[in-house]
Amino acid sequence: MKPIIAMLLAGLAMPALAQNAPTTPPPASGEVLTGTVTDDSAWADLGIAIPAFPTNADVATQASAGGTAATGRALAQVITDDLKNNGLFKPTGPSSLPTPSMTEVAAPAFATWQGKGAEMLVHGFVRANGDGNLTIGCYLYDVALSQQLVKGAWVVGPGEWRRAAHKCSDLVYSRLSGESPFFDSRIAYIAETGPKNRRKKQLAVMDSDGANPRFLTSGQAIALTPRYSPDYKQIVYLSYLNGNPRIYIYDTERGTQKLVTQSTNPTFAPRWSPDGKSILYSMAVGGNTDIYRISAAGGESKRLTDNPGIDVGGSYSPDGSKIVFESDRSGGQQIYVMNADGSDQKRISFFGGRAATPEWSPRGDQIAFTHIAGDFHIGVMSTGGGGMRTLTGGWQDEAPTWAPNGRVIQFFRTEKGTGRSALWQVDLTGRNERRLPTPVDASDPAWGPVLP
Repeated sequence: MKPIIAMLLAGLAMPALAQNAPTTPPPASGEVLTGTVTDDSAWADLGIAIPAFPTNADVATQASAGGTAATGRALAQVITDDLKNNGLFKPTGPSSLPTPSMTEVAAPAFATWQGKGAEMLVHGFVRANGDGNLTIGCYLYDVALSQQLVKGAWVVGPGEWRRAAHKCSDLVYSRLSGESPFFDSRIAYIAETGPKNRRKKQLAVMDSDGANPRFLTSGQAIALTPRYSPDYKQIVYLSYLNGNPRIYIYDTERGTQKLVTQSTNPTFAPRWSPDGKSILYSMAVGGNTDIYRISAAGGESKRLTDNPGIDVGGSYSPDGSKIVFESDRSGGQQIYVMNADGSDQKRISFFGGRAATPEWSPRGDQIAFTHIAGDFHIGVMSTGGGGMRTLTGGWQDEAPTWAPNGRVIQFFRTEKGTGRSALWQVDLTGRNERRLPTPVDASDPAWGPVLP
């Protein structure tokens, strides 16, 4: 994972990058422009113009988008897609807008944009550096007030230009919504190919918008239920080799993996603790399935549940003090919560139907889960079990995973009759649902934190 080399945000100038960034008016400070969207109510569209990012000289680069001029257009399109697909904004992208000059990036022609009805304006630039890297700038303006709201600039390798686009999207999104960023993040998932009764399942990763997909395992052994470590350096997943389940940790920087634990007993759903030091998993012994905890370095496991029936899953609260899991000890799948040491286990779901695959929100205020009431749907509820809402209406929607800011939920949807699956996401309003592009069928998504 190649990091962004340097970053400059409004009010946080770093001298090395400040020399590369154009002179601009002082960035605006103060409160968030439009307030918070932490509630689940619908939010009015906000017209945002995002023209192509100009360049001081159109030169060839090693970026996948092409030279600096082509990269400038591609950057604006990625930002447009990011802001459009989250459902909060109404952006107009570069194909419908004139490209500004480099001078206009820091001094927009506000009267022109006011005449076009734009409320907000995103300008930026691309410049090729002598060392092969790119300097990419991003500016957000309030058109009506003729005022700069926030700016940022990043020096990136040519292969990382999309990360700069997502960073710009995050800058705009956070300034206008009051929410934490989430576009510059990655998703681990299971890539599926082959016939319905003999699926090949490989560990794969991609950017938050589906770009840059990459397979990490060969598919010779089945891979299931991946999860990113809190520091993004590792992915824990379940693999079946010669019919026996094994929990592996894949090192994303070195491309190597290590065995954490293995058993001849059925094993399920490994999950990281918030500090990255231990892993939860479920294992069936003598017909009884319980939740265990093991050090990420391996060693002896500790059993946390000990009830007749099936206790599966296990997702920590953000502070690591509690664990949410599913159990059929009451006669059907329901959601339970316990302390991190296994004490004080109590049921929290009492609505109709069954409930499975719970996942604690990174905000700590909600739990997403699979609601089974005839069909499978994605639902959310409070951490005490109240306020249950169903967000999706597919035939088989399951395995929710949260965006880093806790506003969007990703899941996988299986087509009726075919067994083919794809990744989808929905926001907390339930109104903004979309399918993510993947090169093959996909399941078991795991949304990682915002990239460092």
